[in-house]
This record gives sequence, C-alpha cells and structure tokens, in this order.
Amino acid sequence: MRKTKRKKHTKTITKIVLFSGILIGGGIGIVTIMNRNVPEKRLMEYMKYIEKGEYEQMYAMLDQKKSSMNSKEEFIERNSKIYEGIEMSDLSITDITAKRKENGNAAVSYTTNMQTAAGNVEFTNNAVFSHNWTGYHLIWQDQLIFPELSATDKVQVTLEEAKRGNILDRNGRQLAGEGTASSVGIVPGRMENREDTIKKLAEYLGIGADEIEDKLKADWVKADSFVPVATIPKIQEVDLLTVNPDETVLEEKEKQDTLLKIPGIMLSDVKVRTYYLKEAASHLVGYVQAVTAEDLQEHKGEGYRTNSVIGKTGLETLYEKELKGTDGCEICIVDANGNKKSVIAYEPKKDGEDIHTTIDGDLQSTLYEQFKEDRGCSVALNPYTGEVLALVSTPSYDDNDFVRGMDNSQWSALNENEDRPLYNRFRQTWCPGSTFKPVIAAIGLKVGAFTANDDFGNEGLAWQKDSSWGDYTVTTLHDYAPVILKNALIYSDNIYFAKAALKIGADQLMQSLNQIGFNQELPFDIKMSESQYSNMDKIETEIQLADSGYGQGQILVNPLHLASIYTAFLNDGNMIKPYLHADGGSTSSEIWIKDAFSPQIVSEVMEGLEGVVNNPEGTGYGACREDIRLAGKTGTAELKATKEDTSGTEIGWFTVFTTDRDTKNPILLISMVENVKDIGGSGYVVEKDKAILDEYLGNEQFLPLNITNVRGK
Repeated sequence: MRKTKRKKHTKTITKIVLFSGILIGGGIGIVTIMNRNVPEKRLMEYMKYIEKGEYEQMYAMLDQKKSSMNSKEEFIERNSKIYEGIEMSDLSITDITAKRKENGNAAVSYTTNMQTAAGNVEFTNNAVFSHNWTGYHLIWQDQLIFPELSATDKVQVTLEEAKRGNILDRNGRQLAGEGTASSVGIVPGRMENREDTIKKLAEYLGIGADEIEDKLKADWVKADSFVPVATIPKIQEVDLLTVNPDETVLEEKEKQDTLLKIPGIMLSDVKVRTYYLKEAASHLVGYVQAVTAEDLQEHKGEGYRTNSVIGKTGLETLYEKELKGTDGCEICIVDANGNKKSVIAYEPKKDGEDIHTTIDGDLQSTLYEQFKEDRGCSVALNPYTGEVLALVSTPSYDDNDFVRGMDNSQWSALNENEDRPLYNRFRQTWCPGSTFKPVIAAIGLKVGAFTANDDFGNEGLAWQKDSSWGDYTVTTLHDYAPVILKNALIYSDNIYFAKAALKIGADQLMQSLNQIGFNQELPFDIKMSESQYSNMDKIETEIQLADSGYGQGQILVNPLHLASIYTAFLNDGNMIKPYLHADGGSTSSEIWIKDAFSPQIVSEVMEGLEGVVNNPEGTGYGACREDIRLAGKTGTAELKATKEDTSGTEIGWFTVFTTDRDTKNPILLISMVENVKDIGGSGYVVEKDKAILDEYLGNEQFLPLNITNVRGK
C-alpha cells in the first residue's frame, strides 16, 4: 500500500512540474496570443517594432490581403527608408482608444510622439485592425506613417548645413575659418589613356593607383562625372604676384599646370576649414577631421552626421561645442511630381559661435619664425591682465594637411621625424634652470630664511656643504662680491641659491611651492602638465634640495605656470590667472593666487631681475633697450645621467618682461630651447627674444583689450 501511494504521489508531482514548465517556457507565446485579441495592445506591439527597426516583425503583424503593400520587400523598403531617413527615435503613443465594429474589426485612435532630425513631431492618427480566429491583424496603409502620406507620395528630408564658427585672434584676424582649396579629380569620359592618367595622378598625389581606381568604380560615377580624388592647396594669384614669390608656391603651381595638361584631370574649388597661420599656430589651434563611427557613437544625439567634421586637437576640440553649430532640417511630404504637400517638421540651422581669443596672430607668427628650426616653445602674456598673447611649439606641422588629407609619405615623415613636430611642448613641464632662482629668492624672503642683504660669502666657483656630500659639488660661473641677493641674480650664482634652498629647508620649500600652484592643475582652458618639485612625494635628500635651489634636481615647471608666477613681480605679489577666451573682445583680469609674495619682497627681487637685463654684467644684458625698461632671468638647465657625464644636453631659457604698467604693449615672454649646448647656451635664446621684442614693442597696430573689471583683490 505504501509503495503504491508513494508511486502515485511521485507521478502527480511529475505532472505538475511538467505543466509548470509549459507555462514558463511558453509564457511569451501566451502573452502574444492574449495581445492578439486586444487591438490596443497590438498597436503598442507594432510601435515597439518600429522603435527597434524590426521591420520583418512589423510585416508579420499585417493582414496581408487587405494591406496596401504588395510584398514584404516593398514594405520593409518603404518603412525603413522613411523612419531611418528622418532619424526617428524615442517613439511613443498615448491617448489610445479602440472602437470595435460589428464585423469584429477594430479602429484604434492614438497620438504619436517622436524625435526626428528636424525636432519633435506629434500627430493623431488611426489604425484599423481586421479580426479572425487568430486575433487582430493590422490593415496597413501609408497613412500609418504620417496621416497626410499617400501611396504615391515621398517623405523628403532636406538638410541645411550649419557654418562652423571662426576662431579669431584679439584683432579679429582668422586663426581658423572657411577657406578655399582645390579638389583634384578625374572626368572619366575625358581620359585618353586611363592607365597612364591614373598613374601620373597617383605619382603627383603620393597615393596608390588602386585607390584612385576604387573611386572611379563607385556606383554613382558616370562618364561626365567629376570624381574627386584629393584636396590640395589652392594657388592664389596674389601669392604669385609678390616681388619674391615663395619657392614652394612656384613649384606647386608648376606641378599643377603640368597635371592639368593631362586629358581628364581637372581642378575644382572646394570650401574647407582653413588655418591661416599654418605651422605657426597648429599646436594651439589644432584641426578638424571627418567624424568616425566611434565619434558618432560617443556623441550620439548631438547632431553629428556621417558627413560632419569634429575638432580633434587644440582649440578646435576645446571649443567644439560652441563652434559646431546645429544643422537645419526640414521634413516634408512631396507628391509624385515633387511638389511639396505639407511640412511635417522644420528646425532652422544655427551657425556655430565665433571664438574670440586673446592671441596676437602677428606675435604668434613672429615667435614661430624665430624658433621654427629649434626644439622648444614660447609663451607670452600681458602680465597685468593675464591675456595669453602667444603659445608656440616648435618644430611644427601644417594643420591644413590634416583637413585636406595626407598621403602615407607625409604621415610617416611627421611621425618618424626625430624632432617630433607633432609634440606639443608648451603643454609639458621642463627643468627650468636659473629661471627658477627668483622663485627661490621670493620664497626664502617670505619664510624669513634670509634677507636680501645677507652676504652668503664668496666660495669661489665650486662649493659643497661638507664632506657628507662626497665628491658632489655645486659649481657657478662668476666670482663676485658682495654675495647678496641682487648680485646673485645678476650673476646667476648657483652656489648662492643652493645655500638659499638649504636655509629654507625641504618642508618649507615644498609647502611654499604648493601654495603657488605646484602639484595642481593650472586654471587654464588648455590642460597643462602639472609642475613638480620631486618625482616622488617629496624632496628626499639634501643634495636634491640644494639642486632645487637653482632649478635643477627634480624641479619641472610648465612654461605658462612659470609665467604666471612671474606676474607676481609686477602685481604687488599677486599671481594673475592666465586666460585665452576673450568674450566679445572685452575682458577682465583675475587674481589666481593672492599675496603669493609681499610688495616688499617683490621690490627686492625686482632689483635683481632688472639688473639681469640692464647691468652690463647681467646674463640677459643682450636684450637691454634704451627706450623701454625690461627685466628678466636667463636659465640653462643641464640634463645628464651623472655629474661626470659630458654628453648631456642643455635647455636654454629666457624670461623677459616690460616693467612699466603704462608701457604701450606690456608683455611677459618666456622662451625655451631644448638643446643650446653648442650654440651659445641661454644667450642663444636671449638673442632671438630680443629680435621678437624689437618687432613687437614697436608695433603701432597692437591695441590692448579693454579691462572692465579686476577681480580677486
């Protein structure tokens, strides 16, 4: 009896489990069957398929005998072209009401809301469902897409491309804007010898013949089509009419003339993004390129299309949101003859904003021309306002090449160049050498480690604290007396500033440097590398501390940060915040770090900095002027593996600035050249900066911006 009952009980459980499995496994099917008998839910199901672009599932829901579409292929093509063409998204339906008819059919009214390329679209509509033993099936008509749409109508999408904003310098000169280039291409029907024509064009452009063949084989190409192959610089007649035309322009003109003699090859003007300062500002301005699939995914919903461009580097990417604008779009229904029946949605275009910068294009170009053969960088600003006047990195590249397109040889030449023209040097940190000595001086005076008149004693040309340093010594180049702050700056005495750092102490020095922006992000539009005083968390040894005193050791400083520190010597000890974006041409200065040093300290340091340039013994005397008072500091940083290393390089610096607030063109200029070891040391940089200042300070056309407000005081 027990065995029989147990067997019977087990059998019953098995049946229940099996039945539960049917319910669970077929749950979706049951829900679908239930939906088929509710027209409102059938409509919602259909709309979800539209949202997902599942056109085959949409077609499967139709009463195919009563619907107007003849085949599944026609249905899919009609729906996909319209919904994808208008860039439909976020489809929803509301206010759903069903009315069942006596024959079992049902009419469902509803309101549709969707996003399109031309903005939001909302309309009321009706759907009719037939009914049979399997449930309700949609009787599809073209009006289901849009109420006004008939079977012979088309949905037309018209785009109006927004103009990208210009990037302008302080005087309204274009740094980036719309320009004209030449599109070189082939008209197939005019070629006399196809193979020879393609070969010659490939050689001229530096690309493969197969690449040109692929373009000629495109489906749209006809015998009289102009098939663009590449974009090249347009030769302007004005450039040819100058007294001494540029040789590269003449060579390019000759090559283009030769090319145009080949039947089938033509040039056509094309509008392209153009960078007017070319190599002089490429690291600053950057460039745009055609969007990639990754760009479209990353910026989904931001109005980018497959033919859009997007900023890739520099100001072009920094201000992409403001520059790009929004394309205009009209979605309308046209009849079989192309006549507009109705407008479904319209979004006017919105051109991108112009970006006004504080950059002086002439100064930017002058700096580049002086240093274009050197590996280095320059920054210039108005020390009283913080307006950045120039940011230059050399050597450089022509950002127009990235817009027009480069062949493999051009790209390889840029990437394999040992001087690294693509490397943006003004964003990096560098060993500052003696340009750091005024900073040590100001900190030492601030913490009371010494006074400006303390005589540190004449140690000759080599010194070490004591025998604990082993064979390590600090060396200097000049023997002078008395060994006080002013003279130490004029003669750029390494020994004095090594002693100064030791008097300050590692903890006080690190704390003081942190207070003036070390180990923190510079408050500037362009992200700069952070200045540091150690590769680790702190200055670890006494020798490292001593070396830090004259800008060696592990001290690394960003040039723009260094310039900002120097502004304290002209603003009663307040460090001015550098900025680049001049909103509408009128701007305000802002204090970044208030009371970095006291006015008394500034006065004592400035006495030495003025002597550097104006005293015949000063290391920067080569830049001295009679008409305008200048001050500054030179620097030579040695980069070598060991003290005995003779193969290391030397970084040359010169920081120079006008000292009178009423100077017509106030400027603080810092230039750095990576290797000056065998070309005159920092004197090489002084000479070049002098030539720049001679041109800039005599520039009658330069007009400073209006200063409407000073914040932070």
